[in-house]
Amino acid sequence: MRPVQITAFSLWLVAGLSWEARAEEPGALLERAIQAIGGAEKLKKAETLSWNSKGTVNFNGNDVSFKGKAIARGLDHMRREIVFVGDDGERTFLMVLGGDKGWWKFGEQPTEMEGDALANEKRNAAMEVLSTTLVGLKANGFKLESAGEETVAGKPAVGLKVTMPQGKNFTLFFDRTTNLPVKSVARVMGFQGEEFTQETYFRDYKDFGGIKKATRIEMKRDGEDFIKTEVSDFQVLEKADPKAFTEPS
Repeated sequence: MRPVQITAFSLWLVAGLSWEARAEEPGALLERAIQAIGGAEKLKKAETLSWNSKGTVNFNGNDVSFKGKAIARGLDHMRREIVFVGDDGERTFLMVLGGDKGWWKFGEQPTEMEGDALANEKRNAAMEVLSTTLVGLKANGFKLESAGEETVAGKPAVGLKVTMPQGKNFTLFFDRTTNLPVKSVARVMGFQGEEFTQETYFRDYKDFGGIKKATRIEMKRDGEDFIKTEVSDFQVLEKADPKAFTEPS
């Protein structure tokens, strides 16, 4: 009887430890990723970010070149200027988020965002910043869950499902070896109100002042190529001009 009792106890102990490890996995995964990117202390100070970009965006089957620059403060303030370069010259698009307000400007007059359009742009901005610095995922209101594993770019990756305070969710996948974010998946809304499953791939990480940032980002919508971006000049700013997040003139 003694061996049976020992075996039963051992099984109970192993089962208990296994359950505990599974319960801790989302938080442990996030901590490893934060450390891989640059560490919590440095990332908490990365409140205001700026970067430049260039690449192509697919419009109705045609790739259009662009160059751009962006600045973000927190999760709900962002200014993104994109210059599209075509055979007929250049056209500038501006997107501004200032907390509970936002504007688009394509041409001379800005258009104020409302309702679902504003909520969608705020969510997109938050996902972009969260995928870069990660520490915001530890704030109150975010729910983290394990999301299984899959292969990304031929390498094993583990998933983290993030439910945001507003109730929407997205999934981040982290490389099993480097612990860096390599993919995100979310349902997003297009300019015409249509919904897509958007997959974003993060590649070619480089160190910018002690923070690792993906310098090649590729998006697919419903499996089709959408945006291919090269990021440069990523930096943490001490502060941003408050006018950057107000209605564009």
